[in-house]
Amino acid sequence: MRALRSLAVALPLLAACASTTPGADRLAEFPLSERAAAPTPASRSTRAAFAQLGPGINFGNMLEAPTEGAWGSRVQDNYPAMVWQAGFRHVRLPVRWSAHASRDANATIDAAFMARVDSVVTRLLDQGFIVVLNMHHYRQLDGDRLDSGEFAVDPDVVRPRLLAMWRQIAVHFAGRSDRLWFEIYNEPHGAQTAPAWNDLASRALRVVRGTNPERVVVIGPVRWNSADALAELALPADAHLVATVHDYQPFRFTHQQASWAGGEVAHMHGVLCCDVEQRRQLTRPLDIAQRWAAEHDVPMWLGEFGAYGGPAGSPNDMTSRAEYTRLVRTAAEERGLAWTYWELDSGFGAYDPRAQAWREPLLKALVPAP
Repeated sequence: MRALRSLAVALPLLAACASTTPGADRLAEFPLSERAAAPTPASRSTRAAFAQLGPGINFGNMLEAPTEGAWGSRVQDNYPAMVWQAGFRHVRLPVRWSAHASRDANATIDAAFMARVDSVVTRLLDQGFIVVLNMHHYRQLDGDRLDSGEFAVDPDVVRPRLLAMWRQIAVHFAGRSDRLWFEIYNEPHGAQTAPAWNDLASRALRVVRGTNPERVVVIGPVRWNSADALAELALPADAHLVATVHDYQPFRFTHQQASWAGGEVAHMHGVLCCDVEQRRQLTRPLDIAQRWAAEHDVPMWLGEFGAYGGPAGSPNDMTSRAEYTRLVRTAAEERGLAWTYWELDSGFGAYDPRAQAWREPLLKALVPAP
């Protein structure tokens, strides 16, 4: 009887706790994917698609800005042909969907913005690229401070909005080429702990699979897609997945003078690359990623790496940037990892939009002449 009385007290408390979990009730609309009892090997078609990636570049600071152009970059009409002619064969397209969707749990995506993203995807596919379309910079999801031009939503709808947005994206692009891949979310961190992220990614994958049963989907770990967090990543039972990590080591070199990096790194200047210790730092995440991919029988994609160019009046050393870029590219290739450089025409850019010319040292480090 004492146990029953305790249970009678405990159940309302548990219910109250559950009701205070942001979005808990609304998440029930989005079931989890099948849980993997053991690693699920990638399918032949997924491995074949992965083998076709070739050199890649991010169209960064464009569609993932709060509004296109707010961060100084836009997707120019000539970019697909220009990037293809330079030798790149896949493009990662970061998109901030959350700033262009209604504030409620339905997260209805603005039709004009969807059309803009569609036009860019179409142009890239028509050029021949594999395109990795992602969800990028949903600041409130990670618990980050909002960017200028962003808006906050009710905490109860933050996580359901991601799933509702993916439902719309998946439906919209369901009939497109299999050269279009989806990446669930860029660099989960902060409020996205490993358990929270594994849960959300599983639900998002189930949403995508409702209309895109065999499309390649990319999922990475928490802590900013850190290779060190791969051990915490729980992939669902799905044969059409590619895993991803990012590598910006050595950080004191790659982010020197970057104001958003914070701390001493933001004020550093003159750090060169790459000595023996720096080489060890930049290859260590790739070694971890290679081992994890082999253990799980899943292709591994280096979705971002790069070295910041610095402010115009105080540029960082180009020789070091090019050497770092060459070293990461070759190290990734030696380990069987595909790669995508961050990014095209902004602070890390391999292309100079003012001069309307490639930064040759960086381009040669990424796509060496045959």
